[in-house]
Amino acid sequence: MEKIKLEVLGLSYSQTQAGAYALILSVNNSDERIPIIIGGFEAQSIAIQLENLKPPRPLTHDLFHTMSTDFGINLKEVFIHRLEEGIFYSKLYFEKEGQTKIIDSRTSDAVALALRFNSPIYTTAEIVRKAGIVLKITEDIPEIQTEPGEKKVKEAITGYLNYSVGELETLMNEAIRNEDYEKASIIRDEIKRRNEDKF
Repeated sequence: MEKIKLEVLGLSYSQTQAGAYALILSVNNSDERIPIIIGGFEAQSIAIQLENLKPPRPLTHDLFHTMSTDFGINLKEVFIHRLEEGIFYSKLYFEKEGQTKIIDSRTSDAVALALRFNSPIYTTAEIVRKAGIVLKITEDIPEIQTEPGEKKVKEAITGYLNYSVGELETLMNEAIRNEDYEKASIIRDEIKRRNEDKF
């Protein structure tokens, strides 16, 4: 079976389920994207890793990564192998001393771990055919729009326009201390946007 490589493109608010997020995976060498609805905790865990934020206490996925590496276990790859009734099923391929162990996982957990282990993510051509769509990326904000007119992320960022970069960094650090990683991620995006505008 041919495996197709995926990359984590980002996260978006879900327009179909309140309190949920869409994890957007991009298909290698293609314009197609695979959106996967995930919960808030998993989205938070993925977001802080994508943004390289350092929480004051390790999250569950951080703890799992530390424990695995300390015991010489590496996550070789993640394989999203099945899509059934809108639910994605994944397998984790762990390796230790040349031996491989395959473990079932929720896809959101699998992706959160893949980011921490820097492991590749794969799926099948059939899943790409069933779930792959083409989504637009906004020009000024690195966020995926799941529906035309989605403005939540943009509105959140514009709320920080009157702050200096120094003030934003203070607010971001305070949000991290309070374990409000969603707010910290939004502030970090605004800092990044300003730094990019300088060049």
